[in-house]
Amino acid sequence: MTTDKTQPTAVSEAQGGATTPRTTLLRVLTAAGGAAAVASTFLAWTWTAEFPGDLTVYGYPGGLQLLTLVLGIATGVFALAALDLKGLRWLTPSGSTQALRMLALGTFAVTWFTVISIAVDLDGLVNLEPGGWIAAVVTAVPVATTFLLPDDSRPLRRPKELPSWAEILIIAAVFALGLYVVNYGIQTDADHPEPFIGYLIAVGFAAVALVKAGLVSRISELTSAYRSTTLVAALITAIVFPFFQDKSSFTELGVNIAIFATVALGLNIVVGLAGLLDLGYVAFLGVGAYTAALVSGSTASTLDVRFPFWAAVITGGVVSLIFGVVIGAPTLRLRGDYLAIVTLGFGEIFRLAMLNLDGTSGPSVTNGPDGIPNIPPLEIFGFNFNDDHSFAGLNLDSNGNYYLLMLLVTILVVLIFSRAGNSRIGRAWVAIREDETAATAMGINGFRVKLIAFALGATLAGVAGAVWAHFQSTVVPEQYVFAGPVPPNSTFLVAAVILGGMGTIGGPLLGATLLYLIPKKLEFLQDYQLLAFGIALILLMRFRPEGIVPNRRQQLEYHETGQLDVPGATGLKDGAVGVTKAEA
Repeated sequence: MTTDKTQPTAVSEAQGGATTPRTTLLRVLTAAGGAAAVASTFLAWTWTAEFPGDLTVYGYPGGLQLLTLVLGIATGVFALAALDLKGLRWLTPSGSTQALRMLALGTFAVTWFTVISIAVDLDGLVNLEPGGWIAAVVTAVPVATTFLLPDDSRPLRRPKELPSWAEILIIAAVFALGLYVVNYGIQTDADHPEPFIGYLIAVGFAAVALVKAGLVSRISELTSAYRSTTLVAALITAIVFPFFQDKSSFTELGVNIAIFATVALGLNIVVGLAGLLDLGYVAFLGVGAYTAALVSGSTASTLDVRFPFWAAVITGGVVSLIFGVVIGAPTLRLRGDYLAIVTLGFGEIFRLAMLNLDGTSGPSVTNGPDGIPNIPPLEIFGFNFNDDHSFAGLNLDSNGNYYLLMLLVTILVVLIFSRAGNSRIGRAWVAIREDETAATAMGINGFRVKLIAFALGATLAGVAGAVWAHFQSTVVPEQYVFAGPVPPNSTFLVAAVILGGMGTIGGPLLGATLLYLIPKKLEFLQDYQLLAFGIALILLMRFRPEGIVPNRRQQLEYHETGQLDVPGATGLKDGAVGVTKAEA
């Protein structure tokens, strides 16, 4: 009778035992494969510059070659860290094998996607230069070697303490790197989908690798320990964003992302905290936009008034608040699917009402399908938002002006969400979401608590809608539908909250960013937006039901055991970071 010696060896290595010569050889081959992938990017992959990115130059990587270059470097560096090379051990606090697999797969996927795209776009593999074939072969080597490596996953332990200045520098470097990665994606060639698809593949595999390696948990611990420093770094990163854009269309993306992310965060109060499924939330955005347009002094407005911007914003928020109370009072006694159906009906009623208030089918208020165009540009204290401005030698166009204004609104909404969520009323929302019957038995007035959430969410949407109306300079009913190829729509907002992570601040912001940016950069996806939403949500429910940015409570509910990757959700046992549902 023979015994299998492979499994005990793998177990001993995962527990910190001695590394076998076979494992060492595989890690060396993985590092060599990463180096070979890097070297292949300095060769020409095709002979013609018709493929986006110009991959014809020897000695100078370009286009999608840069993604293979970066992932190849990361594969090599993490392989050296797995070999316990001094100075690199901090890269793999939770183990190296799974992170190496993700990086190797990412390098392979990006390279083969590029090779296949060249063959498809240029009509044949004959258009590949030898460098393309070499890259396709050498990137397969790390994939093979990493899947032969034993799994060395281990509990995340407390890191070695660093000086405060060093930890603050790490936080600053993380935000600077994040800004660069976001800028790279935004500034990819909008006329060709290949560079952005390759970017998504690379970022996706790299993000999973960082999670598997434990670096995301390490950064989460740092940001929790230095909360004020993290907030300042995030604010500075957001402020400098428009100054790094060389086209106004890139800054326009930032404005729309900020607007829709803010609205999604307002919806997160209703859906994420209070647990009320609102499928007509986009109507409150429309109420704020139409109100601001009517009182803005537009030549097409049916009201002969002109409010200053601050008054128009307040008016939009107050009118949305009134609508929230009027709609919520008779409907919030419903629960579950019935409430969702009623809110869906409200959204459609709003759109149809705006279409019919044209002076023919109804009173002359909104000009019907023509909407309210020619909304005058914003001017606050002599600062005209439609003019270009210069600060310390840096130019800021009109889109940049609106971006910074919307950033202030986003900060205001984040503060309101944070304070409300941590307040007594916020805890009542969570109690209602978890079990309304039990919460009512404990003395919580469920109807009043839900109405406050509904009204607050409507107010925040109205404020964002007022800013959006001035930015767009026109308001039409077709902008406020339940589902459609162009955001905002109720489906988009609900998907942003669920995808990002319900009940969190960063979740809706990240979810709205992804769901707006991806279809915008990949124009062909706009006709299949609902299909893309459905696939994304199915995959999310299967692999990460708590969302990309998880709420601690929900993560504990969805995962019986396993390591948590959210700040403050760590339980220490024998020096390890991790907690089970039973221990919680």
